[in-house]
Amino acid sequence: MARPKDPAVRTQLIERAAVMLRAREPITLRSLVAGTGVSTMAVYTHFHGMDGLWQAVRQEGFTRLGARLASVATSDDPVRDLTALAAAYLDNALTHPDLYRVMFDASVDLEDLPAADATLEHLVQAAGRGRDAGRVRADVVPLDLAIQSWAIGHGLVSLVATGPLPREALDHGPLLLSALFTACGDDPERARASVEQGWHRPAPDDEVPRPG
Repeated sequence: MARPKDPAVRTQLIERAAVMLRAREPITLRSLVAGTGVSTMAVYTHFHGMDGLWQAVRQEGFTRLGARLASVATSDDPVRDLTALAAAYLDNALTHPDLYRVMFDASVDLEDLPAADATLEHLVQAAGRGRDAGRVRADVVPLDLAIQSWAIGHGLVSLVATGPLPREALDHGPLLLSALFTACGDDPERARASVEQGWHRPAPDDEVPRPG
């Protein structure tokens, strides 16, 4: 008879694996469960082995990102909303730095690729509304603008969370986004005003210390 699955144990093992990866600790069945109060069998119960665990760890990063992006309220200003989504991306990455490091490891399969891809759709929808509202040129492809906005957030947070730059580097975000939206056809002053309304840099208390 199969053992019942406990969602709390599943989450515990995913988060522990992410922390160990960040710390570059060797991960084996025994080292993973050491100090957790669960047995090595839990890895098979919840993930069918270590390969399944790696997939779940990567998927969890996108699951939490999707939830964070979904929490961004929609307004009547699509440029403000696209900015808020980019800021939420930074916030999620700094809140879950261990999972963030694993999300883009293409050497590990995802449990649900369409669900991971769907996280970008939040930005595509905002970009599409921006085009419909005349804030960006009619020839701008919403997917392209969404990817460009994502790239700005990803680049900044990667340099801060996993790279050499201090968190103050995140303050370049508004300038980069304003320049992007202006290049896509928005009025410069209007773009800056919308970006200012939508931008939020994570507070110091939200930041998880970078590895030494």
